[in-house]
Amino acid sequence: MRITDLLKKEAIELGVSVSSKEEAIDKLVGLMDKAGNITDKEEYKQGILQREEMGTTAIGAGIAIPHSKNKAVIQAGLASMTVPDGVDYDSMDGAPSNLFFMIAAPAEGSDVHLEVLSRLSTILMDDQFRADLLSAKSKEEYLSIIDKKEQEKFPEETKAEPEVATENQEPVQKKGYRILAVTACPTGIAHTFMAAEALEQKGKEMGYPLKAETNGSGGAKNVLTKEEIENCDGIIVAADKQVEMARFEGKPVLQVKVADGIHKPEELIQKIVDGKVPIYHHVGAGAETGTDTGEKESVGRTLYKQLMNGVSHMLPFVIGGGILIAIAFLIDTYDPANPSNFGMGTPMAAFFKTVGGEAFGFMLPILSGFIAMSIADRPGLAVGFVGGALAKSGMTLTAVSGVTPGFLGALFAGFVAGYLVLGIRKVADKVLPQSLEGIKPMLIYPVVGILLIGVIMAIFNPIIAVINTGMTSFLNSMSGTSAILLGAIAAGMMSIDMGGPFNKAAYVFGTASIEIAAQDPNLAGIGSATMAAVMVGGMVPPLAIAIASLLFKNKFMKKERSSWLVNIIMGLSFISESAIPYAASDPLRVIPSCIVGSAVAGALSMAFGCASPAPHGGLWVVGVIHNPLQFILALVIGSVVAGVLLGLLRRPVKEI
Repeated sequence: MRITDLLKKEAIELGVSVSSKEEAIDKLVGLMDKAGNITDKEEYKQGILQREEMGTTAIGAGIAIPHSKNKAVIQAGLASMTVPDGVDYDSMDGAPSNLFFMIAAPAEGSDVHLEVLSRLSTILMDDQFRADLLSAKSKEEYLSIIDKKEQEKFPEETKAEPEVATENQEPVQKKGYRILAVTACPTGIAHTFMAAEALEQKGKEMGYPLKAETNGSGGAKNVLTKEEIENCDGIIVAADKQVEMARFEGKPVLQVKVADGIHKPEELIQKIVDGKVPIYHHVGAGAETGTDTGEKESVGRTLYKQLMNGVSHMLPFVIGGGILIAIAFLIDTYDPANPSNFGMGTPMAAFFKTVGGEAFGFMLPILSGFIAMSIADRPGLAVGFVGGALAKSGMTLTAVSGVTPGFLGALFAGFVAGYLVLGIRKVADKVLPQSLEGIKPMLIYPVVGILLIGVIMAIFNPIIAVINTGMTSFLNSMSGTSAILLGAIAAGMMSIDMGGPFNKAAYVFGTASIEIAAQDPNLAGIGSATMAAVMVGGMVPPLAIAIASLLFKNKFMKKERSSWLVNIIMGLSFISESAIPYAASDPLRVIPSCIVGSAVAGALSMAFGCASPAPHGGLWVVGVIHNPLQFILALVIGSVVAGVLLGLLRRPVKEI
């Protein structure tokens, strides 16, 4: 194992001034941590000190090589510094030490520290080599001197993977994947896979092998291996929800929106290749929100990712439960004399209603639990889940239930629980001894966190319930022109960014409206009507693309026209994202056309009295939609309006 493979520029400091052995150790431990080789500075330092107690590691001639095989080490590495004035390090020859190499070796595995120690001891015996190191003016020169000496001393070795190519030289190909990526969107349906495909294709074009892991609705696929992570140059995390980040400790990591993975793959890859990406340091919960990446996310972006983490985990419960409840209404017979029993009138309907209701009932706890987990990692999950359950039950200080904070209460509980647990962790770290570290996650965080979130929700549930009731009353009071306007706005938002923040905001509003109407057996309630408008609006963009490409063939390339059937299927399935490539290539024509068409469809859906108790499924759940024929008519009219408008706006193209 070569010295230059283990020694990063981040772990080198030249011309240091230290006054004691302990200060020298602290400085080297800090460099080791900066390079991302260790997870716990104090634990690693204790290992170094224990080794020094066995006998000094200052071997004479100004050289000191402190080392430790330690469980705080996550990857073998070196840290080095020069101390021109020297420092007393209890050297065997009594002379000050001025050239330091600190070795970190993982507790598990081979004795890499012994191998490195042997190699260092060999090459450092050269007086001129030591003098050259001490006179180095830059880190690059320092590494170059070591590299040259290793090639001279160990000529049988060849460095297969140089870190930097010369100015006019192509980068030497690394074995395996030079660049890795992780892609994830809140729904895990389309953006996730489109970003992965764009990155892999662009990497292939640029000559840099790239593997992309997809965190889709069916779980993680094409998962990055430990070996691939260790050997790569850097990782691109293109995600709008939280992904597992601890595995990237000490590697260059670029965190961006999933949309950037689709639209800016070349720019992202080039940043990795050019070494313009900061080293990632995992620091517990904060690490998954962009901490220490060198590119701080805005508050809004951070809150959005935390919200979407809750939404992405909530959707399977909402969709699965909502569709089963809708089937119960579909197969039951409405009894005007007993409207509250609708959906439970027959054994089969009661079965679907009960199963769907149980699944749907997890909506609020799951939403708040995973928002909290995205903020505070695993300790936040239980506290957030309980907070969401208390929002669902409506507990107050004077009664077990009675108010309805609903969806807003769950959002409040999730964010409060997450940041509450972070606060508890900070306090516990300051006031509790290190010996209690092991019981914090299993005892202190859940007990104190659940108690405090209980008190907080009992106090705030009535306040949030007033806001929630006001929103419910506002929705239920809407009729005529106001309802049509609401449908147009909600549906139009679905086409602004087709899967981005505006799209997701409209969809979350739709699902929240369903939650408000969940206890209302009338399928035409305003909550379900809002969901119908949102769904029809999201179906329009792909259908509009298909219609425009069929009616205006001279304005689309052959490759674009050939995707008309795919766009129809995606549109009917309520998957807007298939229109993204067209929107990206011609945003000034595609996006306005789709917004207009979606708004028309949403307005018509409201005007026709359509309502959907199912929060997803598109045309495939039309059987459970109230006024299904009118819903289809609204979809057709909106799609044709958007398609024709797009066809008229686009210019004729010529095949290349």
